[in-house]
Amino acid sequence: MLSKFKRYPLTFGPTPIEKLSRLSAHLGGMVELFAKREDCNSGLAFGGNKLRKLEYIVPDAIESGADTLVSIGGVQSNHTRMVAATAAKIGMKCRLVQESWVPHEDAVYDRVGNILLSRVMGADVQLVDEGFDIGIRASWENALADVKAKGGKPYAIPAGASVHKYGGLGYVGFAEEVRAQEAELGFRFDYIVVCTVTGSTHAGMVVGFAQDGRQRKVIGIDASATPAQTKAQVLDIAQKTSALVGGKDITGEDIVLNEDYAYPVYGVPSQETLQAIRLSARLEGMMTDPVYEGKSMQGMIDLVKKGFFPAGSKVLYAHLGGVPAINGYSYTFRNG
Repeated sequence: MLSKFKRYPLTFGPTPIEKLSRLSAHLGGMVELFAKREDCNSGLAFGGNKLRKLEYIVPDAIESGADTLVSIGGVQSNHTRMVAATAAKIGMKCRLVQESWVPHEDAVYDRVGNILLSRVMGADVQLVDEGFDIGIRASWENALADVKAKGGKPYAIPAGASVHKYGGLGYVGFAEEVRAQEAELGFRFDYIVVCTVTGSTHAGMVVGFAQDGRQRKVIGIDASATPAQTKAQVLDIAQKTSALVGGKDITGEDIVLNEDYAYPVYGVPSQETLQAIRLSARLEGMMTDPVYEGKSMQGMIDLVKKGFFPAGSKVLYAHLGGVPAINGYSYTFRNG
C-alpha cells in the first residue's frame, strides 16, 4: 500500500513482538498479551512511534527546500523530541513550541526527560503558557512566521505529525509489518490496543488493518480527555489516509475509542494509571509513561479483568515509546 511513497529510513526495521507471559498469567491466563516494541525502533534519542510517521514526511521536507523543522507539543512531548532528533539526523535546524498542556507540578518538569533531550540535540525550544488542545495552535503558526521573518525556510510539522497529509502512512505500514510477523508466528492477533491522542497512529492502523477486516479490532484507549474531538480527528485522518493509499472506505463505526481511562485530565496519571505502570514494570521489566502508555496499559489491563477480550484471545499492545517523560514525574515515583 505504501510502495509509491518516498520513505527516509529513521528506524532499525521491523520492531520486535514480545510475549508478556508474566502479565498474562497475573491477569488470569485466559488472554495472551503481547507487546510490539515501538519504543525500541531506533537509535535516535530513544525512538518511538513518531519516527514511523516522520519517515514519510522527511522526503517532502527535503524536497521543499526547507532548512528548519518547526513543530509543537506539550512540555514533555515525545513528538517534539523525535522532531529534534530527526532534524539533527538530516542536518536541519529545529524550532519547537512547548505549550503548558499538562497541569502537573514537579520541580524539574521543564528541565528533564523529553525537553532536556531536545535541548541537548540543539533545538530552539520556546515555552508557551497555553493549555491543551489537539487542534492547530496560534503559537505554532507564530513560530513558523518568525522563522520566515528571520530568513529561514520552515517546514511545518503539526502536533504528533497527525494532521500532516502523510501523517497516517507510518501506521499503515505498521499493520503491514504485523501481518508479515503473524505469518512467521503462525497466528493472528485478535485485538490491537493503542493509545490515542492526536490520532494518526490509531488512524493509520485502522486503514492498514481494514485490508483484512480487522479495523474494528483496533481498540484505541483515549488519553486526550477530549474524546469527541479526538475521535473526529482519527476518522478524518483515516479517511484521508485511506484515500491517499487506495485503501478501503472508513466509516465512523470503524473508529473504536474507549473513553474510560483518560481521567483526570490529559497528562495527569490517575492512581490506576500509576498502578498499571508499576505492574508492567515489576512483572515484565517494561517501562511505560504517565501520559500515554501508562493509560493504554491501564486500559488493556482493566479490559482483560472485565472480560472484554474473549477467552483465548491474543492481544497486541502497541508500545509507542515515550518513557523519557517519566523523568518529569520524579516526585510521583520518588518511592518507586
